[in-house]
Amino acid sequence: MLWGPSVDAREIFTPQIKINTAFKAGEKLTYQIRYGIIVAGIATISLTEEVYNDKTVFRARTLGQTTGLADKLYGVKDIYESWFDKNTNLPCKQIRNISEGHYKNYNEVTYNRENNTIHSKLTGVHRVPAKILDLTSTFYYIRRIDFSKVKENDVLFVNMYFGDGIFPFRFIYKGKETIRTRFGKIECLKICPVVEVGRMFKSRDDMSIWFTDDNNRLPVLVKMDLRLVGSVLLKLTQYENIANKLIIQ
Repeated sequence: MLWGPSVDAREIFTPQIKINTAFKAGEKLTYQIRYGIIVAGIATISLTEEVYNDKTVFRARTLGQTTGLADKLYGVKDIYESWFDKNTNLPCKQIRNISEGHYKNYNEVTYNRENNTIHSKLTGVHRVPAKILDLTSTFYYIRRIDFSKVKENDVLFVNMYFGDGIFPFRFIYKGKETIRTRFGKIECLKICPVVEVGRMFKSRDDMSIWFTDDNNRLPVLVKMDLRLVGSVLLKLTQYENIANKLIIQ
């Protein structure tokens, strides 16, 4: 096992989710992106309701873009959108719209849950595993996992359709930590996505995400240790219309 958990850890495939009390339409989260002491960008993720194929679903939109000098040097503006079922969290449509300097990439993917296929505007029809997610719906799926049934160092697994292909996504539950935020000290659940060692990352545990240990499960901090630029932080700086009161120590 490449991820090297403790001997009593388990691997949990597509972990069950609870009835949603963690988020609601109207929620908007804003993050500051920092490279060391340099503020290099901003990211937002917003949630609305929309009718898709005669059914009311959640529509989530994630925007990440550079600002200031970083924008002049790199010019990044990445948008990910997901339309997903309010009960199962499974996506029915996704959009990936990437603009990074001279590189551009746009694709739309729709999901057929009856026969477990997707249709990509770029590459056509592909068969996919059942319960496959996309990048943005995975973010909300994690917020609905019942972590009281997960042990420290357990490895959780979901399939994502990402970059026009099936991407097996594993993340390790590292237990609880209290971290400092701009809102005060908050007890959090720490998870570590298992990243691929190579051009970006030196080791498989170079990324960590802290979710609030309350009914919101807000991701308040993301840390990535990148090979070329060092530590990158995404810090929650503003939240709007969250479903529950944020618990601060």
